[in-house]
Amino acid sequence: MSGENTETKASLEKAVDSQSTGGSSDRFDFGGESTLPPPPTLTAAEERKLWRKVDLRLMAILSLLYLFSFLDRGNIGNARLQGLETQLNLTGNKFNIALTMYFIPYCIFECPANMVLKRFRPSKWLPGLTVVWGIIMTLMGLVKTYPQLVGTRICLGVVEAGLFPGVVYYLTLWYPRHMLQWRIGLFFGAASLAGAFSGLLAYGISFMNGTGGLQSWSWIFILEGLATIVVGIAAFFILVDFPVTATFLTPEERSFIVFTKKYDNSSVGEEEHFEVRHLVEALTDWQVWVHMLVYMSIITNLYGITLFLPTIISTFGHSPSVSNALTVPPYVVATIVLFIFAYWSDRTKLRFPFILAGFTCNLIGFAINISTAPSGVKYFGTFFCVTGAYAAVPGIVAWLGNNLSGQYKRGVGMAFQIGIGHFGGAFASNFYRTQDKPRYLVGHGCELMFVAIGIISTVVAALVSHRVNRRREAALERGEKNLRTPKELRAMGDRAPDFRYTL
Repeated sequence: MSGENTETKASLEKAVDSQSTGGSSDRFDFGGESTLPPPPTLTAAEERKLWRKVDLRLMAILSLLYLFSFLDRGNIGNARLQGLETQLNLTGNKFNIALTMYFIPYCIFECPANMVLKRFRPSKWLPGLTVVWGIIMTLMGLVKTYPQLVGTRICLGVVEAGLFPGVVYYLTLWYPRHMLQWRIGLFFGAASLAGAFSGLLAYGISFMNGTGGLQSWSWIFILEGLATIVVGIAAFFILVDFPVTATFLTPEERSFIVFTKKYDNSSVGEEEHFEVRHLVEALTDWQVWVHMLVYMSIITNLYGITLFLPTIISTFGHSPSVSNALTVPPYVVATIVLFIFAYWSDRTKLRFPFILAGFTCNLIGFAINISTAPSGVKYFGTFFCVTGAYAAVPGIVAWLGNNLSGQYKRGVGMAFQIGIGHFGGAFASNFYRTQDKPRYLVGHGCELMFVAIGIISTVVAALVSHRVNRRREAALERGEKNLRTPKELRAMGDRAPDFRYTL
């Protein structure tokens, strides 16, 4: 981070001078009262050591929570091949309806969950959600009827809604914006790993069929649910709240992180208190709506391939257990590419080229699978489907997080993007219908439509952001920044003349 942004360094030093001379300065609303000393000057090596310390404490447990979150919502695709559909008599579109009923409450409750994150404290809120959905997942293994399955899926959607947007927002309070995608990549990489683990676990658990009088699909839910509860309990003792209250850091380290983040994207600091106008500004910002379309497009592709990959592979002529095992390689490749994209996106400080690369992979993959190519070629195409969808998500989320200023505006805007965008999962749940086997023309065709929507929306967002940046450069040269007070500039947030959108 050293040498990355001299303007940020100058703003930080100005803030320190104000503190030390008794000047007026805002309190830092990061979950507690700010009584921190002025931030120290760290060498590049010391900064790297500090961020590694933060990464080790936060990223491992957050990634583990999301791994189990994605494992628990997607394992129904593996359970389908292990007898769920037959035992519960899921005829017609009942399986698709059960999938859809997860996403409706999931989308509805994401934004409210983000609004209460700071009040309920991440160290209690996120592990608490994990334990509760682990219990729901365990109980799902005991369902005997279709209505019971739908009911547990609804409950699972309600509880899991708070994790993903909450963690992404939480990370924006810790990391500067050009260090963000790598961390979101580490976190979201757990989702692609969950796909690999899900296939491996389902293959192993298939040999438990009949144990305790339960079919193997029940054991998939029960064992993975119990493991989720254990991880959630462990998270209570590991996860911390906000930089200003992080006791695993020294006061000087906390001060450095708080000041660095506060002046990361603004020369006058970022607004940290809540006002109703933050809600209005988030919902009327063009970025939120365009980025929501980008996110919905990739999420539709992601859930379409995640929920139905075992089913799609089974149409290539493989047994249920082998089909589950063959889902593993595409997820391994997707995880590797996801990390490569995240690393280079932060290094280049660019988001949209990597997002377009993800959509291009999806275009290739779904085009192969809708064709009449041999089964081996179609299986090769699934690598492009999985890789493109998973590798693009961290960049899409980080892009909007980079371009919204003000903690509460960013929290609302990102929750809206993720919440509405996740309706793509509800769409995808109904794309792959039983009557469309084996080519699934409707499913693959709809996925290709969303690829087109995603590419167009990404290009629009990049072009408009570039145009706004050029207009603000001209305004800055005319001295418009000098016509406003620091308080006015802070209230303007990402609309301030010195704020630059990340492309």
